[in-house]
Amino acid sequence: MKRVYQIKLAKGYALQVAVVAFAAIAPPATAHTEGQRPPAAKPSSVQTTDAAAGTPVATVEAFHTALASSTPRAALDFLAEDVLIFESGGVERSRAEYASHHLAADAAFSAAVRSTLVNRSHGEAADAAWVTSVETVAGSYRGRIINSRSVETMLLRKAAGQWRIAHVHWSSKDVAPK
Repeated sequence: MKRVYQIKLAKGYALQVAVVAFAAIAPPATAHTEGQRPPAAKPSSVQTTDAAAGTPVATVEAFHTALASSTPRAALDFLAEDVLIFESGGVERSRAEYASHHLAADAAFSAAVRSTLVNRSHGEAADAAWVTSVETVAGSYRGRIINSRSVETMLLRKAAGQWRIAHVHWSSKDVAPK
C-alpha cells in the first residue's frame, strides 16, 4: 500500500512524500550511508567542502558537527528562520525559539556522547529535500549512562541557492544492555 503525504513548508512550498518509497527513491549507492560521524571537534575538509557545495546530506552533517563543537551557535546557520522542531513531545517554532530553549542542552548532549550512524536515506524534489537517519548513541551525560537508538527526520528547503533545515523530528528509545 502506498500512502502519499503532502508536507507544507514555509512560503507555499510543499513536498509530497510516498512513505513506502523513501528507501527506493535514490539509487542504493547514495540512498544509504553507514558508519560513524567524525569527531565533532575536528570536522574534515571533505565535510566543509560538501557543505559549501550545498547538498542536503552535507547540510545535516554540518549542522550536527557545529552542534557538537565548541561553538554550537554555528549550528543555527543551517536552520531556516521558521524551522519547526519536534523533540520529546515538545515543539519549537523558530530558530530563535530553539536558540533560547534547547540549543545549549542539545549541544552539551551532542558533545558528551558518541553517535554512530546505522543508516541514512535521502532524496530531493525541486527545492525540497529530506534526510532520515538512524543512529546508536552511547556515552555518559550528566552522570547518566546513555545507550539509545535515535531516529531523525529532517526536511530541507533551498533558498538563495542554500539548503536550510526547515523541519526536524527527533525521537529516541533506550536500548537494553546486551
